Amino acid sequence: MDIAKTERLRLRLIGEDDAEFFLRVMNDPDFVAYVGDRGLRTRADALRALRDGPLAMQAERGHSLYLVERLEDGAPLGFSGLIKRETLEDVDIGYAFLPDYRGHGYALEAARAVVGQARSLGIPRLAAITAPDNAASIALLLKLGMRFERSKVLAPETSPVNLYLLELAA
Repeated sequence: MDIAKTERLRLRLIGEDDAEFFLRVMNDPDFVAYVGDRGLRTRADALRALRDGPLAMQAERGHSLYLVERLEDGAPLGFSGLIKRETLEDVDIGYAFLPDYRGHGYALEAARAVVGQARSLGIPRLAAITAPDNAASIALLLKLGMRFERSKVLAPETSPVNLYLLELAA
């Protein structure tokens, strides 16, 4: 099911058929460095994570991470979407793209579509978290109009992350 289309991209619901791609993104060295090692090593691990994560969240909340595909050829590029974490008050925007697709504006284009989706769902405020040294992610959040709120520790024994907010309600 399509969630949004942009000039170059299609955002659609993730399905179990996307497990191999999900596994690649979750094990990308930059994902592991900036987001964390999710311990997904096999297709079965990826299927379990999809079922317990994006698929369950979509069924429960009506939003989740979406697969981002290039319209031109259907190539899967990464993920972007809306996540509700127990550790944050607000729904947050998340994104992760494979290295070959970074630096082409795809993440920003997809993130803008996700902000539009959040507005259409009536989400009043959108959060984002990123590692303090992730310059590319910080630049993207600022281009979206998000503002730095504060440093936040999400769980004991973890490093602080930067928390950004964007008011969506008029």
